[in-house]
Amino acid sequence: MSSVAPYRVRTITEFHRLNNLPGPLHPLVSLVDYAAIRHPQDRSGVSVVFDFYSIAVKRGLNFKMVYGQQLYDFDEGVLFFLAPGQVLRVEVDEFAQTEPSGWMLLLHPDFLVNTTLAKKIRQYGYFGYAANEALFLSEREEQILEGLIGHIRHEFQAYTDRFSQQIIVAEVEALLGYADRFYHRQFITRSSTSHSVLNRLENLLDSYFSSEEQLQKGIPTVLFVAEKLNMSPNYLSGLLKELTGLNTQQHIHEKLITAAKEKLSVTDLTVSEIAYYLGFEHVPSFSKLFKQKTTQSPVAFRQGFQKK
Repeated sequence: MSSVAPYRVRTITEFHRLNNLPGPLHPLVSLVDYAAIRHPQDRSGVSVVFDFYSIAVKRGLNFKMVYGQQLYDFDEGVLFFLAPGQVLRVEVDEFAQTEPSGWMLLLHPDFLVNTTLAKKIRQYGYFGYAANEALFLSEREEQILEGLIGHIRHEFQAYTDRFSQQIIVAEVEALLGYADRFYHRQFITRSSTSHSVLNRLENLLDSYFSSEEQLQKGIPTVLFVAEKLNMSPNYLSGLLKELTGLNTQQHIHEKLITAAKEKLSVTDLTVSEIAYYLGFEHVPSFSKLFKQKTTQSPVAFRQGFQKK
């Protein structure tokens, strides 16, 4: 395996073989016990890409994972999502004394063909923002998921008929629905962290719109802001929406309009000069956004302010 290019694991059968596990009962879906996995030392630091989905609860593992520029150690129960094509790096801890536990559900996209989940699965935000935010489970939440996984395990072991796909997909969809609920709970219970992110966002945008050097690059993008805050765009927008009702793009626009109002009210700069100062390439684009947000044109706003 190369330490430069990620190693691509194309099938669930190949995943089993690489981890010295018995062959899967089904080539497109598998449920793995983490206690049975031992990551070889020679694979430490190697990046891998799966061509299938992975949903897992992991505890006490003898390795850490680098995913989405963030390190996870899984000392406590964490629900972790990986979508096809995402890069993961494993770093084995040869001195770890923990006993690994948990489960991993592997799901190939082909298993979902002709099901409602085929199109819906990538709409779950945590397959994107999980790159920067794992889901920490309460004991009760973990019990709920264990129940669903138990149903899937039973279906594997007891049945292999034309109903199996439909039943397993229904259980997976229920699992994803509960995960969605638990993520929203995490946004609320981790409010101190959320407010810290909001403060960092405010400081970042204040600094951006007060810096001529920054504004030469144009209006800040959602991707730029997310990278500066060390988050994925989906997670940041989801967090802000839950906390403030506005997504990242809307926060950028709100800060931009605030800066525009300040320039219109306390300077003699023309509307064109203000638009270019704020990073707009075209003045009509600035005027259109300003009117959308304030119901007034920049000129009307300035005139109304001067009359007060």
